[in-house]
Amino acid sequence: AEEEMLVLFETPAGFALFKVLDEGKLSSVEDLWKDFASSDKARKVVELKAFNKFENTSDALSAATLLIDSKPSKGLRKFLQKHCDGETLAVADSKLGNAIKEKLQIDCLHNSAVMELMRGLRNQLTELMSGLAEHDLGPMSLGLSHSLSRYKLKFSPEKVDTMIIQAIGLLDDLDKELNTYAMRVREWYGWHFPELTKIVADNIHYAKAVKMMGNRVNAVNLDFSEILPEEVEAELKEAAVISMGTEVNDLDLSNIRELCDQVLALSEYRAQLYDYLKSRMNTIAPNLTALVGELVGARLISHGGSLMNLAKQPGSTIQILGAEKALFRALKTKHATPKYGLIYHASLIGQAAPKHKGKISRSLAAKSALAIRYDALADGDDNSMGLESRIKLETRLRVLEGKELGRSAGSTKGKPKIEAYEKDRKGGGALITPAKTYNSAADLVLGQTTEETPKKSEVASKKRKHQEEEPTAEAAEEDGEQEKEKSKKKKKKSKDIEETPAAVTDASEKKKKKSKEAEDTPAANTDGEKKKKKKKSDAEDAPMEVDVSAKKEKKKKKKHADE
Repeated sequence: AEEEMLVLFETPAGFALFKVLDEGKLSSVEDLWKDFASSDKARKVVELKAFNKFENTSDALSAATLLIDSKPSKGLRKFLQKHCDGETLAVADSKLGNAIKEKLQIDCLHNSAVMELMRGLRNQLTELMSGLAEHDLGPMSLGLSHSLSRYKLKFSPEKVDTMIIQAIGLLDDLDKELNTYAMRVREWYGWHFPELTKIVADNIHYAKAVKMMGNRVNAVNLDFSEILPEEVEAELKEAAVISMGTEVNDLDLSNIRELCDQVLALSEYRAQLYDYLKSRMNTIAPNLTALVGELVGARLISHGGSLMNLAKQPGSTIQILGAEKALFRALKTKHATPKYGLIYHASLIGQAAPKHKGKISRSLAAKSALAIRYDALADGDDNSMGLESRIKLETRLRVLEGKELGRSAGSTKGKPKIEAYEKDRKGGGALITPAKTYNSAADLVLGQTTEETPKKSEVASKKRKHQEEEPTAEAAEEDGEQEKEKSKKKKKKSKDIEETPAAVTDASEKKKKKSKEAEDTPAANTDGEKKKKKKKSDAEDAPMEVDVSAKKEKKKKKKHADE
């Protein structure tokens, strides 16, 4: 005989085994639904062979949780061994089928026809199974689904972020309360010792001091060294003696002290809570914590609702999380949207210059989005990815700052870097850019043959040197020149005319020489300085040369007059 087929069907009340009476119907999947159109038709296709009832809700729950992981429960295994003997078993889950085959050596089947059959069975379930009414089935399935979701919640690792959300909420509330209480202590004790408010700025130190001191008269004999620095302590004792506050009786003081105890207890608890939050953040979202820190990370998770929800957000949303009011106002008024939300308080953005905050917050948000997804969905629990991203972002910040420096110095646009010029610093510090040598070929020389120039320039430079070295030599040279000129009295005027332009070109050659010397000095550290120097040297040279040529002209005129 052809082996029979059984169908394993899961109900909230227990497991049902149906026997397939007409296997030929399974071959045409499309028409299978017609056979389950009515209960009479359905009874011709399948009939109930056996039913394994769940004892109670916890039994149903354990079986259901195992089924979700595609594992057969102990009860199901026993049930199948008892009723399945050499038949093929049709199952709704192929993985479950494999598990059954492995453990019980029962051939399992899972295909589209089986799925269609299951759908039909579900449709006519109450008709096919006597003793299971519709109104019983509803509450059963509801109860099972409730306990199942409760069970999943209890053991799901993603849900631990609720602790973070609660902790950060409580931390903010504590800060608010602490502040209110501390201000109350200051106000209340201020009637007795108003000067103390200005002397001790920190709230916790203030509360400790008040608790220790009580009446201000006691201040002189007490040792505040554990609470306050020396100079503050001295100031406090001085002020206590000459304070202008009202007198307060002991009952009032004891009440103020009670309040101080409250403040100190709260601050202690806050520190403890912060440590707890730190450790939770480092276990649940280590990469996010490495990027933005515990507090900002916790606020982001709390704002997003859960780590999972936050992981679904794009970087651009994470960037402005917390600035919703500003965002919608900006969209409404068609202004610029905000650049940062909660993420603004991350240390990386705090380090950036105001003009880079927007850029860095964008990059940080993008990296944080990746880190959150990694934390929420990956198996690894190390923070290497977060640390790596942080290093990248710090490098980016330095690059941005470097660009800014470059722009202010003009080097990025091909201009030389300008440094403050100190005239007494000779060659101090290495050259930032290599010193450029003067290119004499680029000079423009007017109305002169090139052969003459070098000789005359040599003469000119020699003259210049002599002038610098010793004024007596210069005078002697000039006298000698006069004698020469006297001996050459009989020369033509045309030669004189020729001489004048030569003197002018001499001067220009001198300028070149001078500027060349300026170029070669090591003090000319940067191009900018060279330019300045050139101008200076030109300005210095010009009047001297004009003087020299003017003197020559005068002498020549004298000679002509003598002639």
